[in-house]
Amino acid sequence: MGEEARTADDFLGANPRTPAPPPTIGSSVIPIVNKLQDILTPVRGQLAQISLPQVAVVGSQSSGKSSVLEALVGRDFLPRGCDICTRRPLVLMLENLPRRPDEDGVAEWGEFRHLPGKRFYDFSKIRQEIQAETDREVGYNKGVSDKEIRLKISSPNVLNMVLVDLPGITKVPVGDQPSDIEARIRKMIMAHIRQENCIILAVSPANSDLATSDALQMAREADPTGSRTIGVITKLDIMDRGTDARKFLLGNVIPLRLGYVGVVNRSQEDINKNRSIANALTYEERFFRDHPVYRGLLDHCGIPQLARKLNQILEHHIRTVLPDLKAELNSFMVGVIKDLRTFGEAMESRGEQGVILLNILTRYCEAFSAMVDGKSQELSTKELSGGARIQYIFQSIFVKSLEEVDPCDDLNDDDIRTAIQNATGLRNSLFVPEVPFEALVRRQIARLLDPGHQCVQFVYDELMKMSRACETTELQRFPLLRRRMDEVMGKFLRDGVIPAERMIENLIEMEMDYINSANPNFLGGTKAVELAKQEFKSSQQGSHPPSNNERPVPSGGYNATKNWGIKSIFGSRVSSGESQASRSLSETVSFMEQKPSTIQLSEPPSTLRPLEVTEHDEVIIIATKLLLRSYYDIVRKNIQDLVPKAIMHFLVNHTKRNLHSAFIKKLYRENLFEELFQEPDEVVVKRKQTHQLYDVLQNAIQILEEVESDVLPQSSNLRLGADTTNGLPKTPEFSSSSLRLTNYSASRSSYLPSFTGSSSRRLFHSEEHSNGL
Repeated sequence: MGEEARTADDFLGANPRTPAPPPTIGSSVIPIVNKLQDILTPVRGQLAQISLPQVAVVGSQSSGKSSVLEALVGRDFLPRGCDICTRRPLVLMLENLPRRPDEDGVAEWGEFRHLPGKRFYDFSKIRQEIQAETDREVGYNKGVSDKEIRLKISSPNVLNMVLVDLPGITKVPVGDQPSDIEARIRKMIMAHIRQENCIILAVSPANSDLATSDALQMAREADPTGSRTIGVITKLDIMDRGTDARKFLLGNVIPLRLGYVGVVNRSQEDINKNRSIANALTYEERFFRDHPVYRGLLDHCGIPQLARKLNQILEHHIRTVLPDLKAELNSFMVGVIKDLRTFGEAMESRGEQGVILLNILTRYCEAFSAMVDGKSQELSTKELSGGARIQYIFQSIFVKSLEEVDPCDDLNDDDIRTAIQNATGLRNSLFVPEVPFEALVRRQIARLLDPGHQCVQFVYDELMKMSRACETTELQRFPLLRRRMDEVMGKFLRDGVIPAERMIENLIEMEMDYINSANPNFLGGTKAVELAKQEFKSSQQGSHPPSNNERPVPSGGYNATKNWGIKSIFGSRVSSGESQASRSLSETVSFMEQKPSTIQLSEPPSTLRPLEVTEHDEVIIIATKLLLRSYYDIVRKNIQDLVPKAIMHFLVNHTKRNLHSAFIKKLYRENLFEELFQEPDEVVVKRKQTHQLYDVLQNAIQILEEVESDVLPQSSNLRLGADTTNGLPKTPEFSSSSLRLTNYSASRSSYLPSFTGSSSRRLFHSEEHSNGL
């Protein structure tokens, strides 16, 4: 080999039989995330809100993202070209696979999630499969999609980490890309980097204005504090002569708490000439070592430094978020278990179906009774429910409404006087007549029937609402059973309404059929007349009635009949008897011989109303009203008490006592089991998906529980960027206060590799290893 090859071998470790280095930092918990990625991938659509710790690579088109990722892996495996290459997110899981002493050569391979069990040892085939899978999803032109491709690379030459290669930010649509391609890509990128568990790797080329970098601008939008963003400045070797990126690497221009790393990429010419990554790393290492500015910033420069930093940050980040991640998975598991209870298990035998049906019917009836009695386990604090609503209907609607009714509000004085005169017939009434009182009071009692029927309907509606609220979770699986139960329940309640309404009708008819004037609470006629006279006198004194000698003569009555026809027959003036006797006989004979005139009476109208009201009439009207109110109050109290009792007996309590028997009689039939337990296809699919989700979550939680003790703080011997004796240069950006790093145990600190030692250099692929494959 030439000098350059020997230098590369020395830097990367060319002897494949050299013993593997000790476990790297991150070997404990980062593989856990890789496992979780594998476990959760089949159900990612259902667990979209759960964010796993990972590093998202963001950069504009041709910023050098692909070169950085290939350098971290040590292999050429990503599609390349002058146009947009990454058209779907590529989730890249790097797994450090320690080399076994008996291995002849270096074993490293890639596996795609969409091709389980198939290993790709030829990394050019991996590139082809990425391109083919992209084309299958978005076509052969330049369309993009947010559907992820998952690739796992196992190799002794990588550090454990999870990277997501996102499409490059582009400005101008090409091929069949939509006109809003830039907005779509930005939306896709933001969906990843906004997640709190995502570390942002913002890639910016040094040969452009870093202050206006698209990657840094989007990172600042998603991470305003810069606490989870790492800046990567690529192509440092092609900056204008006389310029450098020192201020950017030190964070003096755009500060980031995780700092910056500068790298040197392979040029397109290097790629076209198949210049290996090993040679590129050698060139990069020599460039930084010999550069007058960068040789003083070696802890900020080079792919090995970037790999170490990413691995270190991701390790710390995972240890920080794993407890919360486990809590989130447990919380999600609670909902999954609830869904499993809803979907239940598939039933095969009729015996099992019978047990399930009996259990459903029993629990339904128990829940209904508990809701009526106010013993439901889910008592609302926001509104009345169950039996409390029925009680409200009885007391605050039915009873209160009857209390507000005045039995005389639809009767005026003329109506009452007409009824009294109709009852007296040809006679004048001397006292309060019983017949009109009973007729009027029956009329008012009959008005109580409609409120009673309305009360029954209100309670029926409430019972139907309660029946729907009592449906068990199993009924969601069996819509036909649910419908049949609703039918049985509805008919059962309607059957209960009939005797309740009939009982209320009987109560009203009983009150109308016998007017019990002997009731001790009834006012009575004598007392009513006395009170009526007092009330009449009070009203007369208040209106200043005329004196007796000024009282107008009524137009009707006894006095009026004495003079009926006098004026019309004898004229308006009558002479004395002597003047009559002095009339001549001739006048008398002449008068008698004349034809007498006919007296015409006006025909009575079709509707007759009483004429003027006498004092006696006024007293009788007032007394009648007093009697009506007195007796109506007695009947009203009876109805207010008995109607709710009738409804409770014939409808509510009858349902509680006999509903279960009705269900058993109508539905618990073996020939109906298969029909009642038919499940919709979507329920079967959802049950299968929920079972799969349950198994996945259970597996993920179990993995987290197994490493929980390792995640907990154990010692304070290791601090990020604090100890250079273990190969970790001091990095000002990694302060314990800013990252709150969970400490490792003291024994683990001795395993930290040194990137300046020959053993750790084997973490990167060598050209000789590549030739060996």
